[in-house]
Amino acid sequence: MAHYDLTMPVTEEQVRQLRVGDTVTLQKTLFGIRDASYIAMFDRGRQTRFDLNGHAVIHTAPNVRKVPVSDEFPAGYEPVCIGTTTSSRMERFTRQLMSQCGVRFIIGKGGMHQGSLQAFQELGGAYLGIVGGTAALETTWIEQIEDVDLDDLNPESLWKFRIRDFGPLLVAMDSHGGSLYDEVNGDVKSRRDEILASLGAS
Repeated sequence: MAHYDLTMPVTEEQVRQLRVGDTVTLQKTLFGIRDASYIAMFDRGRQTRFDLNGHAVIHTAPNVRKVPVSDEFPAGYEPVCIGTTTSSRMERFTRQLMSQCGVRFIIGKGGMHQGSLQAFQELGGAYLGIVGGTAALETTWIEQIEDVDLDDLNPESLWKFRIRDFGPLLVAMDSHGGSLYDEVNGDVKSRRDEILASLGAS
């Protein structure tokens, strides 16, 4: 297992170096996305002015405060609490996010499914897991909300964050077919079968 400090955006080659169990810290830029912004972009054909190519997205609908635009708050928003939501319900958008927008990393909680794992393999991506309940800590890794698009969907807008030392994050699904979630599920099933057998149950 290795640790990587990556300044965004990254290349496919950089992503394919990662393996399940490695850790990653991200620098410079991170985009926030959630259900409504996915639906707007991929079901309703709305375009974003952001260039997501080579970047990471985090599944979030942040708690923010509207403030006057300034050098400190160029988008007119102050971050209050920027946490991460469960990823699995956004599974159907992974391939489009990668093939149409060039996204390389998805950050979230709970993992994703086989469709996403296949997209990561074919297109060169990875899922970076965050432990639940760490929103306060995550917020300290965000220096500024630099910009926002699709803001009529607020708080499920498309957010552009300036980040510093965002992580470490765990590589939970990689571009080689590795999935921490599959490993855990397999281990749980094996132990369950052993316990049932020891009890004489089937």
